[in-house]
Amino acid sequence: MPSTSKIAFVTIGQTPRIDVVPEMMAEIGIGLPEGRVGFREFGVLDGMGPAELDAMRAVDGEHSFATRLKSGEEIVTSKARTEEKLNVLLKTIDAQGFDLVVLLCTGTTIDPLENTLVVEAQRIVDSTVEALAASSRKLGVILPLERQVKDFADRHVFSGEPKFVAASPYAGDDIGERAKTLEGCDLIVMHCMGYSAGMLDEVRRAVDAPVLLSRRVVAGVVRQMI
Repeated sequence: MPSTSKIAFVTIGQTPRIDVVPEMMAEIGIGLPEGRVGFREFGVLDGMGPAELDAMRAVDGEHSFATRLKSGEEIVTSKARTEEKLNVLLKTIDAQGFDLVVLLCTGTTIDPLENTLVVEAQRIVDSTVEALAASSRKLGVILPLERQVKDFADRHVFSGEPKFVAASPYAGDDIGERAKTLEGCDLIVMHCMGYSAGMLDEVRRAVDAPVLLSRRVVAGVVRQMI
């Protein structure tokens, strides 16, 4: 990597992701000199008006994502329409000379880029979960939406039956209270980049088990790459 690394943070929502990027940059920058890492944010929903946002919303029964608007409001978008626009955005970013693209979402499917290395939160978190779950007697998974439980189960095959709970990081859900239903699990995964260090603390207070925070896993990988 060059003396100053340039990162493109890409969200399926709107920027700036003040709820994610500052915390990740603090993790990434541990032990690095000031100015070693520069970044820019890009959002799939950036610049969209109300009608365009409505067209992105998921309908009942459709595979979906939960993400955040610039206002802080939650929006649940169509997985298919979001990924279509995400891939167009990534091709544009690929021509801008960044060293890394970091996707601030889990669950997306993207096309390969020609010029830029992509850090896919989806693959990193899922691979970590599968590796750790191999020795877990009871895995607990926290997801933003109930409808995402089936999507998760379709992507993974575990020896046991994971226990799921839905708690949105954007809608004011009491994550600590909901996490109490995971008591008895010996590993818990907060499977969304929107979950923060503060939310992690809530879950740890609620359940006596190791808890994996997606954004910290991804930030650790990025830190080693720069």
